[in-house]
Amino acid sequence: MNKFVELLPQQVERFGDREQLRYRDYVTCQWTSMSWLQFQQQVEAAARSLCQLGVEVQGRLCLFTQNCPEVLVTHFAAFCNRAVPVPIYATSSRDEAAYIINDSGATLLLAGDQEQYAIAVELLEQCPGLRHVVTLNPAVRRSEHDERVITWEEFLAMGRQAGAAVASTVEQRSAEGVETDLIYLIYTSGTTGVPKGVMLTHSNFNAAMWAHHQRLPLHPDTDLSLSFLPLSHVFELGFTMVCMTVGIRVAINYNPKEIQRTVKEVQPTIMCSVPRFWEKVYTAIRDNFDTAPTVLRMLIKRAIAVGKTRNLKYARLGKKAPLLIERQYQYFEKKVFTRLRAAIGIERGNFFPTAGAMLSDRITEFLHAVGINIVIGYGLTETNASVCFYENEGWTLGTVGYPIPSLNVRISEQNEILVQGPTVMKGYFNKPEETAAVLESDGWFHTGDCGEINEQGQLILTERLKDLYKTSNGKYIAPQMLETALGQDKFIEQVAIIGDGRKYVSALIVPDFEELKAWAEKRKIKFSSIEELVNNADTHRMMEQRIEGYQKDLASYEQIKRFVLLPRPFTMEAGELTNTLKIRRAVINKRYAPLIDAMYAADFRKKKNA
Repeated sequence: MNKFVELLPQQVERFGDREQLRYRDYVTCQWTSMSWLQFQQQVEAAARSLCQLGVEVQGRLCLFTQNCPEVLVTHFAAFCNRAVPVPIYATSSRDEAAYIINDSGATLLLAGDQEQYAIAVELLEQCPGLRHVVTLNPAVRRSEHDERVITWEEFLAMGRQAGAAVASTVEQRSAEGVETDLIYLIYTSGTTGVPKGVMLTHSNFNAAMWAHHQRLPLHPDTDLSLSFLPLSHVFELGFTMVCMTVGIRVAINYNPKEIQRTVKEVQPTIMCSVPRFWEKVYTAIRDNFDTAPTVLRMLIKRAIAVGKTRNLKYARLGKKAPLLIERQYQYFEKKVFTRLRAAIGIERGNFFPTAGAMLSDRITEFLHAVGINIVIGYGLTETNASVCFYENEGWTLGTVGYPIPSLNVRISEQNEILVQGPTVMKGYFNKPEETAAVLESDGWFHTGDCGEINEQGQLILTERLKDLYKTSNGKYIAPQMLETALGQDKFIEQVAIIGDGRKYVSALIVPDFEELKAWAEKRKIKFSSIEELVNNADTHRMMEQRIEGYQKDLASYEQIKRFVLLPRPFTMEAGELTNTLKIRRAVINKRYAPLIDAMYAADFRKKKNA
């Protein structure tokens, strides 16, 4: 029997009626709870329903939805049947969802809200192997003729009313599960090419759970994790499973746009996030500091200086700070830092895992100084998320920490990061050639990322191997480094660095339009549209000055020489971003080719300053 099947009765015996999940009720929008016992009861019903709907051993079922309790119930119900959940991002297009359903061979689709339902109805016709759709949100309005569509309540009722034969089949499947069974088939969002289905086994997940239990300071009695990132992403999914195996309560955020409100209501002690969340937090804090009275600014400046000394010079290394520093820190902890964290909604924070892109050293240092324990990490879907992350003590700025227990990491002659160990995927589904290209016969996986290992054994990321630019002058440029640096600025929302095969580096920049409008109104700059504002000469000069401040320490060939401000953001709907918000450079280069070419024209600066 697989460990995730054994987990539920163990946790029910241990915790019983204690809260396991917290979520907003679909109808009232009020926070409500599900206990371990209630969760188990739903899993048992759902498991029998999956069996009745024809989901076979190692058969696939797709979940096309936002984060909600039904996702986790379905996952565990699938484990009971030795079946394989296949997550699909709620923001995926019809074509993306159709590709995953058809490639995986899924026979069942669970759809979240009205938008996913509308696509699901079309997919029933577009995907020959798809037999049934289950709608999760009770507010979904169904067509009268959708005979193959049932609601979640109807789905659970089917399982509760199932006969002894179905229950016996599920029990037998559960008992026969082995570690080599697939536990998930997760499709990479991919910045190039079609998605690839990453095959992860129960043994992969068991190894990952063990490694995280060894490394992380987890407290089941006091910790509360907020599930903010999509559960279709291996980072959030894997960490949520870590929490469940320990017994930590999980609050589920349904709407990503409500995250700031949700954080304040839930008050999580743990929350996975991407760097952009903390960049926004940092910008908001700095703005408040800048507008504070002079005396208060001086107090805060001193508090941060003490926080840096205490938390980075001493606590980071497991050392006790000198008595004077410690007393000052405790004073500022009560007067400044506690209030600051409370304003964000993380007053009782334990640690906050962050991955998916780079977070600048400046922001990481600042957050630790004010008592926000950011845990920088690195991983891929193919490695079942974590490869490395900060330990509670001994981490170093500029790195992504030490490899997790049981993993081996080395750097190839091409500076590529290679990973070997029990969490590395089985391979890509139905793609033996693509698997062979990245997975060596002895188990070493080629990540496609470049890096180096410092003297302490900590990994330093440099760039995606495929993203490295080489200018026409033969100089290599790491675009993500520049994009991360500029992402700190409150006026900049998105950046795409250009330069491959070009004479110099340029950039397409999407401003933070609200910040930009506030700046313009304060300076009495008139504009009738965003297009007019981003093309304003004063706006361009202001942005140019801010960009110069971020790249003054860079070599000349690394610096942005020209840029264009765009009047609209890069979006997933336009194909410019992946579902994990990574830039699809090929799409952007093609779509904005005229603007990019213009930046390399001799009269570009003259035009911009006209």
